[in-house]
Amino acid sequence: MAEARALLRYAKLSPQKARLVVDLIRGKNAGDAMNILKFTMKRSSKIISKVLRSAVANAEQKDLGDVDALKVSRVFVDGGPVHKRFQARAMGRGAPIKKRTSHITVVVSPDEATSGSKGKKGA
Repeated sequence: MAEARALLRYAKLSPQKARLVVDLIRGKNAGDAMNILKFTMKRSSKIISKVLRSAVANAEQKDLGDVDALKVSRVFVDGGPVHKRFQARAMGRGAPIKKRTSHITVVVSPDEATSGSKGKKGA
């Protein structure tokens, strides 16, 4: 099956916070997903929106059919490296601070319902 993907690595964003937004667009039409991200009031929505636009542009470059008929087939967030820092606390102690990073992957593919490949499913 033909698909296009975009990958953002080392995003300065906690994977847990990014997964909250990614779960909103999984399985949706690419245009609907862009609208959802546009009106989601989270910092990660802007970053994920850029990755989704890149995946759609990659699909257009690969000639996967109509751009309006693309669907977000897979989207996931993996944890990247963690930058470990310390903050000074009372009595000479240090409290650990973990600055987490994420790897965001968005995969788009032509929607079977609109692209007319129903015959292949039944065969």
